Amino acid sequence: MTPSHKSLADTTAEGIIKYIIDNKLKEGAQLPNETTLSSLMGVGRSTLREAIRALVSRNILTVQQGSGIYVCHNTGVADDPLGFIFIENKEKLVADLLEFRMMIEPRVAALAASKATPDQAEELLHLAERVAECYDLGKSHSEADAIFHAKIAEISGNVIVPQLEPLIMHAIDMLIDITHSELKEETIKTHMAIVNAIQKNDPIAAQDAMTLHLIYNRDRLRKANEKSSLNNSHQ
Repeated sequence: MTPSHKSLADTTAEGIIKYIIDNKLKEGAQLPNETTLSSLMGVGRSTLREAIRALVSRNILTVQQGSGIYVCHNTGVADDPLGFIFIENKEKLVADLLEFRMMIEPRVAALAASKATPDQAEELLHLAERVAECYDLGKSHSEADAIFHAKIAEISGNVIVPQLEPLIMHAIDMLIDITHSELKEETIKTHMAIVNAIQKNDPIAAQDAMTLHLIYNRDRLRKANEKSSLNNSHQ
């Protein structure tokens, strides 16, 4: 077989990624302009632009016309990395996503409890309070809820788990859409139980609280699906 060779644009894209890592550029950070970046990479502007287009398609860079080149939010992670939009049976998709969360999130909560600093626990408390505030104001709490769970993933210290954030956010959005946010008291209560366990650095209590939180969601989803099936049978 003929060995494959990377194009100059591919090599340049790798060089840009190395530049981002070496310079510890965070989400939203601006890269040098095209002229400077071309010089740094040792390539012409046409090759640089091809490399940038490739990195944009991989959700690593974003280009804002008239402003510049920036590091993306959730670098390298697409909004729908697993193509859920193409799965027709949304009820099964939500149920399977919840099942996946039950496999992962209780253990993540336990890890977070074993590693959380007082400052991290305090920040998590504020995020839980933000979810409760959204409920009280009658506002959508899906984003605040997802941020709460993402923070637990971050506190866990596992570098893989935070990369699952888009998956968890997708699952939360779809669950709320089906259950119509009818778990206010259960959500607030179990969120606070998770926070309390993490504040006390109690992994077992954190795991149990997260499991209970997801069980409430599973039971509410089951009831919503049963109601939907009943309504469809009467049509």
